[in-house]
Amino acid sequence: MLERGLVLAPFVFDGVQARLAEAAGFDAVYMSGFGTAASWGLPDRGLIGLGEMAANAARVAGAVRVPVIADADTGYGNEANVARTVELYERAGVAALHIEDQEWPKRCGFLEGKRVIPAEEMELKVRAAVRARRDPATVIIARTDALAPLGREAAAERARRYFAAGADLVFLDGLKDRETIAWAAEELRGIPLVLNTWLLAPEEAEALGFRLYLQLGVMLRHFADFRAALAELRATGQVRLGEDAGVEWITELLDRGREE
Repeated sequence: MLERGLVLAPFVFDGVQARLAEAAGFDAVYMSGFGTAASWGLPDRGLIGLGEMAANAARVAGAVRVPVIADADTGYGNEANVARTVELYERAGVAALHIEDQEWPKRCGFLEGKRVIPAEEMELKVRAAVRARRDPATVIIARTDALAPLGREAAAERARRYFAAGADLVFLDGLKDRETIAWAAEELRGIPLVLNTWLLAPEEAEALGFRLYLQLGVMLRHFADFRAALAELRATGQVRLGEDAGVEWITELLDRGREE
């Protein structure tokens, strides 16, 4: 899929969201670490561990036939822990996973206060992840969160080093505006890149050279819509439903998946 062009994967964090994304025609889904932590009622600050993340990855992957890209945080330790993470994620059925160069406990890539480990340590983790995969088709993604704490030059240099260490894709996270996205695409041209945002249309992302687009906006919209529905219920005692609302269609979708 990556060889054919840009892969667009919406954020999901449970089986029904993944099934809805598949039914909508998406060719891949992204299991969000932020969303997984939020489903536990927790912030994305390193409070969810390997066992919980791998179990959720298995639930998501088990719900769909399309490839699942999964957040694997920092790999949950040193190189041996990273190898174990790859083993569990492959067993869960994911097609790709990303590990990042933050210190543990980590923080969401769009939050302030991130701290990163030395680049040399992350290079060892990337090599360990590549060695640990049993399926050569498993895509290993190296993520750097160095942009906010260290600046553009350091973040770009880390991206190059992680790609040279064997990562299939490189993920420079924390790109908060269109100008920074364009800078990253130009600065790292020739390296297969991951984009995590809601700011660009897929055609724009592909034109800039990105290979994998993790669409964060769908998850943010999900939370906002649910909050709005609760506020409406609280204020009026009712929730207005559209013509396509109801339990029948979602039940049919879930039953269809079981039958297939």
